[in-house]
This record gives sequence, C-alpha cells and structure tokens, in this order.
Amino acid sequence: MTAADLNRTIAAVWRIESARLIAALARIVRDIGIAEELAQDALVAAIEQWPQAGVPDNPAAWLMSTAKHRAIDKLRRDELVQRKHVELAHELESALDDTNVSTEAALDDPFGDDLLRLVFTACHPVLNTEARVALTLRLLGGLTTDEIARAFLASEPTIAQRIVRAKRTLSEAEVPFEVPRGAELIERLGSVLEVIYLIFNEGYTATAGEDWMRPQLCEEALRLGRILVGLMPDEAEAHGLVALMELQASRMHARTGPNGEPILLLKQNRARWDQLLIRRGLKALARAEKLGGARGRYTLQAAIAACHARAREAGQTDWLRIAQLYATLAEVAPSPVVELNRAVAVSMADGPRAGLELVDLLVAEPALKSYHLLPTVRGDLLEKLGRNEEARSEFERAAALTRNARERELLLQRAATASKQ
Repeated sequence: MTAADLNRTIAAVWRIESARLIAALARIVRDIGIAEELAQDALVAAIEQWPQAGVPDNPAAWLMSTAKHRAIDKLRRDELVQRKHVELAHELESALDDTNVSTEAALDDPFGDDLLRLVFTACHPVLNTEARVALTLRLLGGLTTDEIARAFLASEPTIAQRIVRAKRTLSEAEVPFEVPRGAELIERLGSVLEVIYLIFNEGYTATAGEDWMRPQLCEEALRLGRILVGLMPDEAEAHGLVALMELQASRMHARTGPNGEPILLLKQNRARWDQLLIRRGLKALARAEKLGGARGRYTLQAAIAACHARAREAGQTDWLRIAQLYATLAEVAPSPVVELNRAVAVSMADGPRAGLELVDLLVAEPALKSYHLLPTVRGDLLEKLGRNEEARSEFERAAALTRNARERELLLQRAATASKQ
C-alpha cells in the first residue's frame, strides 16, 4: 500500500468511526472535550504506527483500545487525587483486562446508546445555535476545524474558539452524557432536528459567499439524519426531516447551470432530479405519517416537497394542495417565512394578485425587514402583473440584502429584465 493509499484509508476510517469512538469514550470519561482529545491521540498513534505495522484487521477496535490506554495514562499523569478519578482508572484497566469482553464488543455493544447520547449532548440547548452546529459537525460529522470554517465562510480560529467554548460550556454546566427522557426528550429532540436542518439548509442555499450551494453540508446533514432515524426509529419527526432532506436533495443536480448560476425550481430540468432520493424521501414521508406525525413541522414540509417531486412537469404541480399544506404549517409552526411561502403557493394556485395581497400584509413584519426573499417574491408577483418598474425596484432591494454572490447576480439580472419590459 502506497503512502497516499494509507493516508486515504486512515482518513476514511476516521470519518466512519470517529463519532462512535468519541461517543464510547465520552460514556467512560464523562467529558466530551477529553473524549475528543483521546480519540485524536488514537488517530495520531494510527498515523505513526500503521505505516510500519500495517492497517489492523479491525481498525475501530484498535483505535478504541489505544484511546483507552491513553485515558489511563492521562488520568495518572494528571495526578489523580480525587477518588472518582482513581476509580475510573481501575474501571478502564478492568475493561482492558477483561477476557470475557473483547475490545471490539466494548465498542460495538453500546453503539446506539452512546451515539445517541453524543447527539443530544452536542445539540444541548445550553449552547447557542452556532456552537451546536459547529460541535455537531466536529464530533458527529468528523469534519476538521478548517472544513467547518470553509463551509460557513468563517476564519479557522473563530470556529476553533467556538468549539472550545462549546466544550467548556458543557463541562462547566455539568451536562450529563445521557439521552433525556419523557417531556424533556421531546423538547431536546427538537433541538437536534433543528441543528441537522440548519446544516442542510446552509448547504442547500448558502447564505453568503460565491457558491449558491455547498453540497458537503447537505451530505453531512443527510448522513446525520439517517443515523438519527436508525437510532430512534419510532420518532415520526425524525423520519419527516429525513424525508424533507432527501426530497430537496434530489433536485441538487438541476439547481445550477454550467457555470454555477442558480436555476429556480420552475425552470429546472426535472429529468435531472435524482429518482432514488425521491423514492427514499417518499418512503420516509410515508413512515412519518404512519407513525402519526402528519402534522409535524418537518413532515408537513416534506409533504410539500413531495408535491413537487411527484410532478413530472412544473405545470402539473398541485399548488392548491401545497397552499393547503402551508396553511396547516402556519397553524403548527407559525412564522412570517411560512406565510411568505404560503403566499407564493396561493399566487400559483389563484393568481399573482391573490398572492400579492398576502405578501403586502407582510411588508411591515419586523422579522422580515432584512429578509431578501420578501422583496424577491414581491418583485416576481409585480412583474407577473405588469408592474415592471415596481418589480425592478424590489429586485434591486433584494439584491442589496442578499449576501450570496450568485443570488445577487440573478436578482440584478431580473431587475434589468423588468426595466426593459
């Protein structure tokens, strides 16, 4: 095996196993920050030893065994004066010496519980949203600090500090490494789903930068969502979120042109939509509805995406059904953004004038003051009504508000087109 092949192998093993490794270690040392350090130490050991010794038959078990030895060394090196640390060291030694339980079994047996604990800890509400997203991508996605920084157009030191502060906050707050129960589980699951959804959305339509999409983030969110439904198969909204992401991801190849320019939904070549992802999304949606989650916020959005997925041509889209689904979503999870989307659906079902009446009700909404899609939608409806100068003004305002270069270019092109009509 060449050095390049070995490096790719190590990187692949780390990407696949790092979350499981950190989760298992966090259960043992009861601290996510220390668990990640131990996992990183094991990775360094692999990089140093595998070129000479070769890749072990079970790389995950090797990493786990190495990390446990590092844990014992660290606890001793830190002058263990507290009884709980001494007891913990003995527990680790016993785990390594126990001939009845192999290292592989020690890693695999509690896999589901440990990983689920890590998910809920990384997404704990004690952390702000940015910290939850960064920590989740680091611990569960296996992304490096540099990869996260590039994905969110932030500096590497900023992301590094964000992750350090997040781990410190969890430690200082003494957040237990556990899956919450009862009513707290429902509340905390909402936080987990929100983090995964935010990661997907940032990849699907980037808020800033030169690229309209960042596919890596969509892939990470989908992977995390699939892991979550595997760990919590009876949670309807988890299936609803996966359905939504699968269906939206199915359009990704059709969303940009040859030079990376955005192609809006109604103008996309639907032959380029990924039918496998559509089938997976529809299956996940059916599962969510069967579990009684038809009125869940993510399941409702997935149902809307399904209306688009089932239409082989834009003209076959059931806009009346979409408008009805948005009306239900507005009841379940009211927000100005949902109302704006409902207005778009109404405009497609009942005409631009009906849609504009709803949009105009949102113009004074404080939450939409800097939201570029409000003037974008308004401009589109005004243009359809032949009010081209007003449309041009709205497109220009939207272009000034967006921080995405591709979107700004598209909006300025629409403004120029409106002014010529």
